[in-house]
Amino acid sequence: MEVTGVAGIATRMAEIRSQIAAFRPQTTPAAAGAESFQQTLDATMRTARTPEGVPVELAKYGNGKIPENALQQVGGTGHRLWGPAATSLDMLMRAARQQGVHIGITDSYRPFAEQVDLAKRKGLYSQGGLAAKPGTSDHGWGMAVDLDLDDKAQAWMRQNAGRFGFAETTPREPWHWAYRVAK
Repeated sequence: MEVTGVAGIATRMAEIRSQIAAFRPQTTPAAAGAESFQQTLDATMRTARTPEGVPVELAKYGNGKIPENALQQVGGTGHRLWGPAATSLDMLMRAARQQGVHIGITDSYRPFAEQVDLAKRKGLYSQGGLAAKPGTSDHGWGMAVDLDLDDKAQAWMRQNAGRFGFAETTPREPWHWAYRVAK
């Protein structure tokens, strides 16, 4: 049976990784090139995106259906995001702290059931509410956070967030920041 689309790409990449692993020399000084290639391949897989901008490694699960082991905690906050987004947000928060700016997190990865609940309680954004249609939220990909920002922190974010891959993407929601750039 032929697999197509994102699942097909992910399957083919796994096959290629297996083939590369079979040819990798044993660990020797000469193996550094192979390790470097593997690191490059791994980084490419982390940054590969579907046409909609969803990381290929997450697309196979579906929006709001990402398992815990595919997410990473942001610092010591208890909030979880896709690995590169979590790492970048942690770096962003540390940089802000060094400049005397406090940035808190009120929401991060949002499972599908929570997206449905939020849409019921707050209404759909397209109809004047504050929730994305369930299954379409950046939160459901682990690529968006809602932040607790005072005026100083909001100004800091607008000036600096782009350096860490985050953008203010949702009009009417100055607390919502999405990870857009793979580092």
